[in-house]
Amino acid sequence: MTEPRYDVIAIGNAIVDVMAPCEEELIAELDLNKGGMTLVDEDGARRLYEAMGPAKEISGGSAANTLAGMSALGAQCAFVGQVAQDQLGDVFSHDIRAVGIDFDTPAREGQPSTARCLIFVTPDGERTMNTFLGASQFLPPAALDDELIASAGILYLEGYLWDPEEPRRAMRRAIEVARNAGRKVAFTASESFVIDRHGDDFRALIEEGQIDILFVNESELATLTGEADFDAGLAMLQDKVPVLVATRSARGAVGIANGARAEIAAEPIDKVVDTTGAGDLFAAGFLTGHARGETLETCLRMGAICAAEIISHYGARSEADLKALVAEKLG
Repeated sequence: MTEPRYDVIAIGNAIVDVMAPCEEELIAELDLNKGGMTLVDEDGARRLYEAMGPAKEISGGSAANTLAGMSALGAQCAFVGQVAQDQLGDVFSHDIRAVGIDFDTPAREGQPSTARCLIFVTPDGERTMNTFLGASQFLPPAALDDELIASAGILYLEGYLWDPEEPRRAMRRAIEVARNAGRKVAFTASESFVIDRHGDDFRALIEEGQIDILFVNESELATLTGEADFDAGLAMLQDKVPVLVATRSARGAVGIANGARAEIAAEPIDKVVDTTGAGDLFAAGFLTGHARGETLETCLRMGAICAAEIISHYGARSEADLKALVAEKLG
């Protein structure tokens, strides 16, 4: 097997995050699902944007956020995702390339427009996300470069993108290409509502041994396994995936790799400003450590350090030097 050109190649939603602080009253006034992620249509996105205060725009999307964190840690990464030929498509493409990630998926002509996520951040740091998926839902299998997929040590798939049919077919094909090339496949469940809709698919992938590294949080684990008890949920999955990673917000994270278990506490932080991207950056730290052959506990700690940095400020892209921060914290 050839040495991989990339540590990770990810397939995910190409989304521009539009983020603004707001008071609790605005969440109630707009009847938003506080702390959750709600899908909206283009008109809904326009209406919410008009109700926002001064906003900051930066390319986002769960898997793209993870790659940005990995790139900051020194990993070599490439991204596959669909934007439209419009202003937000240009913003996304510029931002992701500017942080050192290879991104060559051709922009799509016509409607719908590039995806965006309108994020309202309340004073408690909770983020309420309203996502218009737009062009990102139309990533065709033909957009995949088999050689590119096979050139990465790890293929990382974003559960959010399993919903629309075209990207789902693209990801299934990518799994096949990666496995035929002897590469690893990592998967993040993304959110419980995605599991509600596609849990049978995800469970089948796990049962068939298609997933090498699985990321879930506590609620996703319960939805995926049907087990309310955290440890019972872990027990149901730990023999079915070589590496299982479950995050528990302020209670840290657990990893189980080939039967060996490691558990870490959350990194201490003065104040939680914005939880946007916490899970994405946890995955960035973990995957970077895994690609380097670090121990399970070190991988978990790298994830926790990256997650703590991201929730200390607005936005899902790091503001500190992540590489230096991880080196300092790990000693």
